[in-house]
Amino acid sequence: MYINIGNMSFSTTEEEIREVFAEFGTVTSVKLMINKEGQSRGFGFIVMDDDFEGKAAIKSLNGREFAGRKLRVNEIDASEMPS
Repeated sequence: MYINIGNMSFSTTEEEIREVFAEFGTVTSVKLMINKEGQSRGFGFIVMDDDFEGKAAIKSLNGREFAGRKLRVNEIDASEMPS
């Protein structure tokens, strides 16, 4: 399952996001979008092995406060994933 995560703190790391989503199942990959200066742009993408686990993560984490921000988490189509 392909997941978009937005409204993250600019200081959030890929490892922190992996840990949060790993509470719900196996995280295949995490990709945070970075600007030219090497700083987070506040959003990223996650791939989870299992759709059931991904849906549980979305339901639980969408709107949840993390690092002082309310996360926006939703499923996306594979074509929306960055290469």
